[in-house]
Amino acid sequence: MYIPEGSLQVGKTGSFSRIEVGHLCIAIAVLTIAFSFTFSKNNLLFFLLGSPIDIASYFYFMPIAFLGIVTAFFIHELSHKFVAQKCGLWSEFRMYPRGLVLSVVVAFFTGLVFAAPGAVMFRGDARPSDSGKIAAAGASANIVIAVVTYLLYHFLFSQMGFWGTLIGFICLVNLLLATFNLLPFGPLDGKKVLLWNEMVWFVLFSVSVLLLSGMFIGGNLLTNFFT
Repeated sequence: MYIPEGSLQVGKTGSFSRIEVGHLCIAIAVLTIAFSFTFSKNNLLFFLLGSPIDIASYFYFMPIAFLGIVTAFFIHELSHKFVAQKCGLWSEFRMYPRGLVLSVVVAFFTGLVFAAPGAVMFRGDARPSDSGKIAAAGASANIVIAVVTYLLYHFLFSQMGFWGTLIGFICLVNLLLATFNLLPFGPLDGKKVLLWNEMVWFVLFSVSVLLLSGMFIGGNLLTNFFT
């Protein structure tokens, strides 16, 4: 991760550096391109299986992918950042160029999304409780967004074409991001949350798994994306 010289000053909560804004914009743009390949089925695998290239479909899904990425990835990372800043730590997002390139390549060739855009870095004297709260902030934000969009979809937007697809995708990508990051392994947020507070981890992970399971069991929320 590239941390420019002189950037380690602790800013006020909500402050950004120029390079951080640039990294965020690049990461969001690349993930939007990758997800658009996936959900429009404009990728090499589907082409070889007989599906025609549909440029109109690609651009139809692009704003859906963009808004989904912004509400999931962007807010997830900002939640980490703002909590870290509130704890008195230097905190900025840094993209992972190889991960971003791999995301587009995998999406183009296979239709799958391998999202490794980067992460929020923080420096300073962080207590174990600080690290746990910072880790929990991202998934908590995703779960709140997922609950709201899940209810909106089922009660208002399930039969509304573009808007139903948009709300459904926002719900899906937030739940996937929350559930994956709460796995208590390796460098994932779940391990840090578990070490800090087992009950907080259990509640967050249980809610995300239950909601995600409900989507797959119900089935109709996923129809817009996989049929």
